[in-house]
Amino acid sequence: MKTVKYNNLDYELVKEYKDGFDVDEFNEAIRETDYFNEFDYIFGDYSYGKLRLKGFYDSKNKKVKKINDIKDLDNYIKTFCSYECKYFLLKRPKNEK
Repeated sequence: MKTVKYNNLDYELVKEYKDGFDVDEFNEAIRETDYFNEFDYIFGDYSYGKLRLKGFYDSKNKKVKKINDIKDLDNYIKTFCSYECKYFLLKRPKNEK
């Protein structure tokens, strides 16, 4: 299991496509922001040579909406990501909310 530290929590790398996770690029993109603290997942994809990040919630989270429900991740990838782009998915530790 591969993990990455974000805001003193060890997020688990649960999905990676085409070696899509680069810890240095992730740290550069997410530095100095606490925006993703509330999300259960952080999804990153590379479109047009740039890393883009999006937060998703577990389907049982009371804050979930259709646009950020993790069960719709595959649809999000097909609709909003570049074709065959590399990407990754990080999951927040369950005991940390």
